[in-house]
Amino acid sequence: MTLKSTAPGSKSGAGERPLNWPDDPETATAADIDFEALAHVLANTCRRGGCCRQYHSVAAHAVIVSEEIEALDGLGDEDRRTLALHALLASSPSAWLRGGVPDSQRAAERAGKLATGIEVAVREAAGLDPVLDEDHGELLRFVTRMAAAAERRDLLDGNAASGIAFPPLKRRIRSIPPDKAAEAWLARFRALAGDRASIPGTGAAPAEDRADAPAS
Repeated sequence: MTLKSTAPGSKSGAGERPLNWPDDPETATAADIDFEALAHVLANTCRRGGCCRQYHSVAAHAVIVSEEIEALDGLGDEDRRTLALHALLASSPSAWLRGGVPDSQRAAERAGKLATGIEVAVREAAGLDPVLDEDHGELLRFVTRMAAAAERRDLLDGNAASGIAFPPLKRRIRSIPPDKAAEAWLARFRALAGDRASIPGTGAAPAEDRADAPAS
């Protein structure tokens, strides 16, 4: 398996490898996961099905949640790293399921099973345990909802109190273009997964921008 690659957003060259794009959700395995391809798909996918005043990608959202998790007090270093990586990968199934809306209870159950299988494959490829323990899962859900409240405040309707059940993050959410979001997602993945992952797109990290930094 070749590891030759260029970072997302870089110019094509002789050393650039073809990406293994997320394809059939029925057959996804850890060996199929290409994190560079995943970064591009998530960066090209808008949050809330595009119901935002400004573009905000799934990749940028994932980086923000991951950074907020890593900044929490009260976690050991390894717990902080693994939970931040779980946060970064949490939306990965959407790259295979393409945001389709199930039209029946049976379709919804099938989509849920597919998403669970994809989560297991992605976590295994990243060197994580396939199941997140209950306490850490609840913490991740809480921070994710705070991030959703912040994006509603900053990118949806500008009203921090409208229909929000969770306090928003203090940080401001800014729109960044897909190429920058892909770079930030992949750089953060490399920083958190390190040599624990052996999948294409996990080489030395390029310089990283925060996911909420304004586009230059």
